[in-house]
Amino acid sequence: MPLPPQELAKSLASAGQEHLLAFWDSLSADQQAELRTQLESVDLHLIAGLFQGDVDQPDWAAEARRATPPPAMRLADRRGEGTSTLGLKPDEAKQTGAAAMADGKLGILLVAGGQGSRLGFEHPKGMYPIGPVSGASLFEIHLRKAVGLAKKYGKSVPVYLMTSPVTHDETIAFLADHNRFGLPEEDLMIFCQGTMPAVDDKTGKLLLADKHQLFLSPDGHGGTVAALENSGAIKHMKSRGVEQLFYFQVDNPIVPMCDAELIGYHLLSKSELTSIAVAKETPEEKLGNFVMLGDRLHVIEYSDFPDDVAQVRNDDGSLRFWAGSIAIHVFDVAFLERMLSFKDALPFHVAHKKVPHLDANGNLVEPTEPNALKFERFIFDLLPQAARPIVVEYTEQECFAPLKNAPGAPKDTPEYVQRFMVDQHCEWLTEAGAKVEEGVAVEIDPVWGVDAGEVAKRVDSSTTYTEATYLRD
Repeated sequence: MPLPPQELAKSLASAGQEHLLAFWDSLSADQQAELRTQLESVDLHLIAGLFQGDVDQPDWAAEARRATPPPAMRLADRRGEGTSTLGLKPDEAKQTGAAAMADGKLGILLVAGGQGSRLGFEHPKGMYPIGPVSGASLFEIHLRKAVGLAKKYGKSVPVYLMTSPVTHDETIAFLADHNRFGLPEEDLMIFCQGTMPAVDDKTGKLLLADKHQLFLSPDGHGGTVAALENSGAIKHMKSRGVEQLFYFQVDNPIVPMCDAELIGYHLLSKSELTSIAVAKETPEEKLGNFVMLGDRLHVIEYSDFPDDVAQVRNDDGSLRFWAGSIAIHVFDVAFLERMLSFKDALPFHVAHKKVPHLDANGNLVEPTEPNALKFERFIFDLLPQAARPIVVEYTEQECFAPLKNAPGAPKDTPEYVQRFMVDQHCEWLTEAGAKVEEGVAVEIDPVWGVDAGEVAKRVDSSTTYTEATYLRD
């Protein structure tokens, strides 16, 4: 077997990472090439700095104490019960957003890099069958919403679907097997996010998943900007005339995809980044907090938000810091292009996790306690760079039911999510004049009716649903 490349061996030794070549002589030529490629892609100085804590991290407790609430369209404003401090009107927003959709100005950025491990589902989470009547997968629901939007507005809405290395191939195969659930091939672009290695939490040494492979994990949704550039997705958007992107995560089947009202607020306020927020019910609720620091919008994670600040209330008893982040945004494509120069400047966040790895003898270690540090970038760290950012309050029932936990957990389980889906579709049907008997599950295919307005066009007001029903053409 050939000796390790001398420059690589020297570089690893100078960084204290020479153990990564311990099994070199036992590898095939292809395995050596794979390991060398992985090692050469790692910034050893960055990894060392992250482990040593040399990377600047804000004092979030101090920052929270000088924060103010974000500029927002609250529910009362949206319902015409209050006067918006932003000077925005719901009816005008809906018209403006609908016009942008009809002009083909919107694209969809769907983040789908996670597996369903916490659900006991060892596949990409997007493949999970969540439809309460149909058994439709998350992918089917989302892609058929894109088809339903194209049907509604007479203009296709391209979907940019970001996978991770562990979900990429299976996602491509699954969607090909199902003909992309009716979405035209030219309207779907699948690309893979980047990765970061994990390090031992005591020594800072990189961990091996196999003798020829580093343990690599997705670099977080903050890697989206770099992945959009590297994949050619931004170039594709420009060729299609896409000017705004609706961003969300795959685990949320009730997301109000490209909601015209939301798009309208974004455009009318000339915002570069608009986010949906839900009002926190308690100070302890585990949602990131939208806040303003000076004239810049930030998300401060709940774990970094001091209790005494989280508990501050207004004169009417409401929480001062009410705006919980649920990872739904509208980005200007031009803003993302501008952020390409910042893609390497986003801060890394450190997570203490259990990471299986090889020991010095090549045996697989399955830790029972957290043993490693993972490094991720978060998309919300782009927020402070955006001009004129706003948040728009939605109720949880109309926008947020993430599938995260296996049955038995208090919330975010399959049953919890399905209840939200059924409740939403029941509401759409009853608003249209139909009746749904109590306890009856109804589900609406997005192509049949992508939102309440489209459902109202299809429903016979004399209809009563007495048994489980899946409304689909």
